[in-house]
Parts: sequence; C-alpha cells; structure tokens
Amino acid sequence: MTTTMRLLKTDWFGLLVAFVCGVLALAATQPTFLSTFNIYVMLTAFSLSVLVALSQMVILAIGQLNLSVGAIGGLAAITFAGVMEVWGLPVPLAILVGLLVGLVCGAINGAVTFWSGLNAFVVTLATLSIYKGINIGITEAQPFYEIPDIVKSFGNARFGAFPYLLIVAGLVLIAMLVFMRRGVLGRQLLAVGGNRNAAELSGIHVGRVIIAAHVISGLLAAVAGMLAVARLQLGQPTIGDDWLIISFAAPVIGGAVLAGGHVSVVGTVLGVAIVTLINNALVLLNVDPFAVQLLLGALILAAVALSRFRDPA
Repeated sequence: MTTTMRLLKTDWFGLLVAFVCGVLALAATQPTFLSTFNIYVMLTAFSLSVLVALSQMVILAIGQLNLSVGAIGGLAAITFAGVMEVWGLPVPLAILVGLLVGLVCGAINGAVTFWSGLNAFVVTLATLSIYKGINIGITEAQPFYEIPDIVKSFGNARFGAFPYLLIVAGLVLIAMLVFMRRGVLGRQLLAVGGNRNAAELSGIHVGRVIIAAHVISGLLAAVAGMLAVARLQLGQPTIGDDWLIISFAAPVIGGAVLAGGHVSVVGTVLGVAIVTLINNALVLLNVDPFAVQLLLGALILAAVALSRFRDPA
C-alpha cells in the first residue's frame, strides 16, 4: 500500500496514465499503430528526442535555460561527419572530437553565464547564433556525405521494432537517473537551482556547478547530434534546428520547475514519449502537421501553469 501511495504522488504517474491511455486508444482505432515498422519509427524519434530533452533538463535543474542546445548538437554533428570525410579520422576518434565540441561549447556557455552575471537566456541566445554561424562557415550550407558504412548501419539497424539507437539512449537514461538521484553533483545542481545563496553558504562552489551543468548539457546535445548523423547517413547542417521546442516541452511537461531545484528524469522521458505519441497519432490520422506545433504550444502553456502552481514563488 505504501508503494502504491508513493507511486500516486510522483510527478510522472499522471503522465504514465495518459501515455498508456493514448497507446490503448490508438491501438484500438488504428490497425497500423502496433505494426513493427510504426513502433520502430516512434522509438527512433524517441531515441533522439530524449537526449535533447535531457540536455535541457540539466539546465532547468539550476533554474536556467539553454537556447543553444540545437546549435551545439548541430555543430558537433557536422564536426563528427566532417573529420571523417575531410581528415579520414576513424569513427572512435571522430566520436571523441564530437564530444569535445559539445564539452567546449557547454563550458563556454557556463563560464560566460557565471563570470558575466548575465542571464543564461541571453548568453545562450548569443552562442546559438555563434555556433550556428560556425556550422554554416564550416559546411558552406552543404552536407558531408562520406559517412562510414559502420555509422550508417548503426543509425538504421534494428532488432525487430527496436532501433540500435535506443541502446545509446537507454544507457544515457540510466546514467542520468543515477546521476540525478545518487550523484553528488546531481544533488548540487538541484541545490543551486532551489536556493543559490543557501547552496553557497553550505559550501557548494556555485560557479563550478553552473559550468558543469552546461558541460553535461553540451555533451548530451553532442551525442544526439552524432546519432542524428548516423540516422540521416549524412552530416546535415540543419541538424538541431528544430530541437528547441521538444527540449523545453518534455522536461516542463515532465514536472520541471522553471525556477530550478526540481526536475524529473522519468517525467522528462514520459514527456518525450507523449510528444512522440502525439506526433505519430497525427500522422496516422492524417491531421495537418501544423497541428503538432499548436498542440505542443498548448501543452507547454499548461505545463508552465502547473509549474507555477507547484512553485508560486
């Protein structure tokens, strides 16, 4: 009974019920919904989107926003593809270069935010433009096509309905669950987001925590960008351009408090799952694609209202 009550009180239980109801409704009305191919398509979209959402969730934990998530992911993606095509680097080294790009971009965001005292919204709005400009400068708006076969195969391989991309997403998800619940730095992120002054008085180095949060965000965005290259089978300069809404919507729908101090990894994952389900449902029902954006906007407004209700201060 105690376990049941705890489950009912979690941020994400309502989302889980909504997701299950949505799945049951679509399964009953759309014969193709449970087809192997349709499930594969949904899980592929989920695998990329969940990394993007977790990238933003880390920043929301400290009460900030990262508008450059997509730009970092896009820059890491074209760097990953470019060093393999132009310099002929082997895949493992190219992956390290891509991760390094995400780390450096995230560190710049965090360092400038902390040392300048500017709002992260303003800083990452500026770096979004900078990183995107570097992207266009490197690619001249042209894709990198020479992607190794092993990368292409991984991006499109599957076991039944389960894409290999889901393996990476699953490992990252487990790592983030442990990090946020058990990790010292994870608890410090929430402490800084909850009350920065109290965190400082308790001995937490706020600057390091802020920079670390942005570094983690950049690394997750870089992973998502490189997986997008594997999925698309090319280094497309537009990778990441449409990530901002999902990166913000899923964590907020999942229970993140905008002022910081409270996020939910499970809630964020369910937020991504619900958005993915909605997108798939609208495709199956032949609904105008613009309705997706309208519905996402409504979901964000509802989630923000709920966030304000939870934390009226």
